[in-house]
Amino acid sequence: MTLEEFQADIRAGIPDILPEPKPYDTSINHAPRRKDILTPAEKELALRNALRYFPAKHHALLAPEFAEELRRYGRIYMYRLRPDYDMHARPIGEYPAKCRQAAAIMLMIQNNLDKAVAQHPHELITYGGNGAVFQNWAQYRLTMKYLSEMTDSQTLVMYSGHPLGLFPSHPDAPRVVVTNGMVIPNYSKPDDWERLNALGVSQYGQMTAGSYMYIGPQGIVHGTTITVMNAARKRFGGGRTSARGMLFVSSGLGGMSGAQAKAGNISGVVSVIAEINPKAARKRFDQGWVDELHDSLDELIPRIREAVAREEVVSLAYVGNIVDLWERLADEGIKVDLGSDQTSLHNPWAGGYYPAGLSYDESNRMMAEDPQRFRECVQESLRRQVAAINRLADGGMYFFDYGNAFLLESSRAGADVMREDGHFRYPSYVQDIMGPMFFDYGFGPFRWVCTSGKPEDLEMTDRLAAGVLEDMCRTAPGSIRGQLEDNLHWIREAGRNRLVVGSQARILYADCEGRTKIALAFNEAIADGRISAPVVLGRDHHDVSGTDSPYRETSNIYDGSNLTADMAVQNVIGDSFRGATWVSLHNGGGVGWGEVINGGFGMVLDGSPDSARHIREMLFWDVNNGIARRSWSRNDGAVEAIRREMERTPGLKVTLPNYADDKLIREALADNG
Repeated sequence: MTLEEFQADIRAGIPDILPEPKPYDTSINHAPRRKDILTPAEKELALRNALRYFPAKHHALLAPEFAEELRRYGRIYMYRLRPDYDMHARPIGEYPAKCRQAAAIMLMIQNNLDKAVAQHPHELITYGGNGAVFQNWAQYRLTMKYLSEMTDSQTLVMYSGHPLGLFPSHPDAPRVVVTNGMVIPNYSKPDDWERLNALGVSQYGQMTAGSYMYIGPQGIVHGTTITVMNAARKRFGGGRTSARGMLFVSSGLGGMSGAQAKAGNISGVVSVIAEINPKAARKRFDQGWVDELHDSLDELIPRIREAVAREEVVSLAYVGNIVDLWERLADEGIKVDLGSDQTSLHNPWAGGYYPAGLSYDESNRMMAEDPQRFRECVQESLRRQVAAINRLADGGMYFFDYGNAFLLESSRAGADVMREDGHFRYPSYVQDIMGPMFFDYGFGPFRWVCTSGKPEDLEMTDRLAAGVLEDMCRTAPGSIRGQLEDNLHWIREAGRNRLVVGSQARILYADCEGRTKIALAFNEAIADGRISAPVVLGRDHHDVSGTDSPYRETSNIYDGSNLTADMAVQNVIGDSFRGATWVSLHNGGGVGWGEVINGGFGMVLDGSPDSARHIREMLFWDVNNGIARRSWSRNDGAVEAIRREMERTPGLKVTLPNYADDKLIREALADNG
């Protein structure tokens, strides 16, 4: 397809002459069949909802086709409308657009659907088993058409993948406002998602899937790296200062979990990651994100012993069930130093977790045809998995929940994961590492994309970011110097670690000062030509301020407000009028639908004074909102960080907590008891 044909296809939106039906491509990793949850009347409604995207002249052709998709897959994806052109992030100049901001958003959307990036690209799912960009291909086509027509005085409104329309606004307003899964709270259970998604009226946007900010597994590899590094440091003793020879075991190579093997290598450990889906494991191997594939435990166990004894830095994928791996390690008495899990247990009944005793294909059939039996198998498998993990933990393994609802779903399954005091026996990685060391001080997963598509532009951004961190290290207080030094090492080694999958993107944990100075350096470099095209800034929603999630991002908040969502909602509102190019607010992400509210942003830097103003205003709020909230919950690191920011920033006045004496409180309650 020529560039002109590609641009014409984008501008056409939903074509008047429908394309021919597409064959089902068996080489692509497809989403599992969803459960048959709609009543006969609701199935009629789902079909009626799908057909409203098309003129009546097409309904006789499309109605039976969409009805068959609903019967066969549990959803109406409108496969016929999947474009013929290759789906990947193109240089920004190739997109037909009236404003550069719209072109940048088109680039980010296509990156999220690139088959090298997305988990189930033909079902418009980027990661996590159900993290969707759109619900169907009509929504994709109509959205891209609107973006091609948008001016810098219009805003596109997106309701769970559906483009509501272009509305008049102004240049400082967001070009796109996204919401995903924002349902009435009483209708926020997993089966509610299944029903509403099957009806075509809501979707699970995960975090960066539905907000157009996914950058492949690199998006989580930095966070996983610093988590594994600091988990390993917790095991140091007797003069040990290196993670070499440590064994790290986990599961998942499909979506964001695909980062684990690479993170293990960067951290210097022997990592063993189980993956039940052979296509997902092979994809990560072909991309260079895992070193070896093994489908036999009899072959793998001796290889693990050898790698540990030699203190190799190597990642080994077990193409099989994680429960079988944990049980074999426990039976063999192999010493595991670090353990975790990254199966998509936010979505346990619809492809997020594959139980022991069933093959991958058997599980996919059972979850659709006999969902109750499948649920029982998942819960039995979780009980077995936890039992094996407990045996290894009794031998000294440090196990941490990686925020995927592993402990939550295991507890619901009746597994032995609770202490006598009612708390989980294992910590969340946010409780032990990410929260007190990073989030409380404002460090989080800042990221950027070079819209030129040129590796040399990405290399320039790496150098600029490293220069900023070097300067900051010289005067940083001791409480954050270690974080800065780890991040400086990361960015210096980023190019050599071959992290790019899809767009020319980078992630770097940075605090407010670091993010602002790095972004301003990029903007200056765009203005003077050292960077050849605009840069998109963003972050994971998994950040200081972006997510309210009691089992993950806010699990180290102990004043009772971990069950509230004011922070994430306020963050999106504040970003929207301080210069964000697009904003998004989601129900669900990471730990599951109904368990979390999260939001994010994208900002296009074009080298202009307006971009510089937006950087200073928006990034400041985007980080310090969360630090202020965390300081009010009496997190010491956050109190220190916000005090330092108030000294630096005239006009910032944050309410700080006073500390009550515990003895006084107990005595007061006893006196009134």
